[in-house]
Amino acid sequence: MKVLLNGHKPPSPEMGKVGSALGPYLVAHGHELVALEEDADAMVDFTAPSVVLANVQRAVAAGVPCVVGTTGWEPSAVDAEARDAGVAVFVAPNFAVGAVLMMRFAREAARFFDAAEIVELHHATKVDAPSGTAKATAAELAEVRGAEVPIHSVRLPGLVAHQEVILGSDGQTLTIRHDTTARDAFGPGVLLALSKLGGLPPGVTVGLEALL
Repeated sequence: MKVLLNGHKPPSPEMGKVGSALGPYLVAHGHELVALEEDADAMVDFTAPSVVLANVQRAVAAGVPCVVGTTGWEPSAVDAEARDAGVAVFVAPNFAVGAVLMMRFAREAARFFDAAEIVELHHATKVDAPSGTAKATAAELAEVRGAEVPIHSVRLPGLVAHQEVILGSDGQTLTIRHDTTARDAFGPGVLLALSKLGGLPPGVTVGLEALL
């Protein structure tokens, strides 16, 4: 597949840490990177909240389906455009399969505990806080619990991407934690999304769990 990968070439201010690692990964798995929408079968975006919407709109206008891992923006802003253009836009707050399973397990556990809180920890240069994964997890838990779930954000050098959900009741706690120690963890999820793009409906589809 010919892929336009936004966010992987320096010295662009749009370059992201995931995007820089993802380029070689996609090539190693048989994809070809291209520079223009008109040459692309799909667009993959790991950039920044300030530029992702324009990137997606440009791809949609060109009829190019999208896989988006950038967080800190509102995907619904492009849903109508994508539907009208007949283009699929897949957005996930986290492309690590383990993170998706962490959210699933936490949702199940929330039924049995009196309280829950989320702690998310990321590298110091991550722009948005709370993270997209934390907000998605909180929404899942709030649906089960019927109450808002607090999120605590940590930004420190040396971290990559980490999240734990701490659940508590009298006399016990349960911690469900996922750690991303290298950005290669996002590669399989992106490959999965690319392979499923052709079967997705026009408009925005959110969450890797929709593909599992």
